[in-house]
Amino acid sequence: MSRIGNAPITVPAGVDIEIDGAAVTVTGPKGSLTRIFSDKVAVAVADGVLTVSRHDEEHESKALHGLTRSLLANMVVGVSAGFVRELQTVGVGYRAALNGSTLELQVGYSHPVAMTAPDGVEIEVPEPTKIVVRGIDKEKVGQMAADIRSVRPPEPYKGKGIRYVDEFVRRKAGKAGASR
Repeated sequence: MSRIGNAPITVPAGVDIEIDGAAVTVTGPKGSLTRIFSDKVAVAVADGVLTVSRHDEEHESKALHGLTRSLLANMVVGVSAGFVRELQTVGVGYRAALNGSTLELQVGYSHPVAMTAPDGVEIEVPEPTKIVVRGIDKEKVGQMAADIRSVRPPEPYKGKGIRYVDEFVRRKAGKAGASR
C-alpha cells in the first residue's frame, strides 16, 4: 500500500485542473503547468480533491503511484503559492549582481561567471551576498539553484563558496602544523 500515493490532494480555491487522458494541466493565479503521466495510474478530481489510483499491483505501477501524487501536489502548490530557494555567498569579495536577466557571480575566479535563468524561473539579488530563485515549477527552481551553487560549492576549511541559506557546512580542522 502506498501511503503517499493514497493521500488525497486538496485543491485550493482559484486552481483549475484539466485531465485529458494522460496529460494533466493545472492552472492557478501564478501560471499554468502541464505534465504527461504514465497510463499505469489514473488521476481523478472530484469536489476539490485530486486523487491518484493505480490499475494493477505491478511493481512499476506501485512505484509510479506515489511519484505521480507527489508531482501533482508540487504542481498544485507551484501554481498557487510558488517555490523559492535562497542562496548566499560566503567569502571575501564574493558577490552576485543582476545585469538585466543575467546573473553575474564574482566568486574568486579571474572572471565573473554569467548565468541566465530558464523560462519560468526568476532570479533576484536583494543584497550582493544573497540570491533568490523563484518559480512555479519545483524542478526548474531546484535545478537552477543547484546550478548556481555548483559554480563554487562551499568548501569545508574556511566555509567559502555559494550555499543554500538553510545549509550547514561541516567545518574541518586545517593542518596541525609541523611538529618535530
